[in-house]
Amino acid sequence: MTPAATHPHVASPTTGTAAAAPGPSPGAARRDLLDLETLPAPDLVRLLEGAAAFRRVLATPSRKKPVLTGTAVANVFFEPSTRTRVSFEWAAKRVGADSVSFVSAGSSVSKGESLLDTVWTLESMGVDLVVVRHRAAGVPRFLAGRVTARVINAGDGAHEHPTQGLLDARTLLDQWGSLEGRRIAIVGDVRHSRVARSATWAFTRLGARVTLCGPTALLPEDTSALGDRTEGGDVRATAALAEAVEGADAVMALRLQVERIEAANLPSVADYTRRYRLTKKRLAGAAPDVVVLHPGPMNRGVEIASHVADSPTSLIREQVANGVAVRMAVLCWCRGLDPVEAAS
Repeated sequence: MTPAATHPHVASPTTGTAAAAPGPSPGAARRDLLDLETLPAPDLVRLLEGAAAFRRVLATPSRKKPVLTGTAVANVFFEPSTRTRVSFEWAAKRVGADSVSFVSAGSSVSKGESLLDTVWTLESMGVDLVVVRHRAAGVPRFLAGRVTARVINAGDGAHEHPTQGLLDARTLLDQWGSLEGRRIAIVGDVRHSRVARSATWAFTRLGARVTLCGPTALLPEDTSALGDRTEGGDVRATAALAEAVEGADAVMALRLQVERIEAANLPSVADYTRRYRLTKKRLAGAAPDVVVLHPGPMNRGVEIASHVADSPTSLIREQVANGVAVRMAVLCWCRGLDPVEAAS
């Protein structure tokens, strides 16, 4: 079997010596995390291995590995966020970086300053890493081409949410050891979901087969450009929930993004709930040991019943815990460190 360090289906972390320097050398190729679609498979695997290593760090009494002392991180959020923003803040503290969070409300942006000028201002203050969330797809890539600081995508419109995809994959790898040949259903507003896109790329690159499910109006018109089929992955779509969960090893419920969809796309929230809410009865056709995920925040009773969200089959709390470890690995990787070695 191919060693874990190079084979995308193997999840066990490798060991290594501690990294010596917190920053990239002059002229080193820049590392931005903009999406999972273009992230090379070896880097995806190494980040997942690094996250597993940092989970062990978080289990120690200190819960810290100060390998990024002297690094400055700016969390620049143009959309509301609690879970992702706080997770990045905690991750920065756990690796010894200095962190500042910026929200657009009440800032110079509201006075007419451009996004780029805002980031340039932060960069002039010595920021090394910019974590950005924005309602418009493509903003992180736009910034990465115009600033020296490395850019991490914390969600851009309906494009991608790469660290969420990584933590979802890490959570399932912790459960199974490998995603190769696994069947995963993603249920909900797939068309507007950056989470679904990143998760699909992560899952299929690790060899899983993904079924996207939801009302026809909320499914992508074409799945041919979604997912990595070179590693045995497969992507299909269906409006029938029973078909999607049949034999599934994992089912992920997506938050119904009312703020992103037009009223004409969905007759009512009540209609969606009647047809697509995950309940124990509707999961009866899945694999006997099916696990359930949700990227949060949850609309309890809408896309997922509380008795499912709080059941022993739920991995939702594990997803949240893995979020900090994944983002620790990402911060180190973007600063030029090997995340596994940084956690050792």
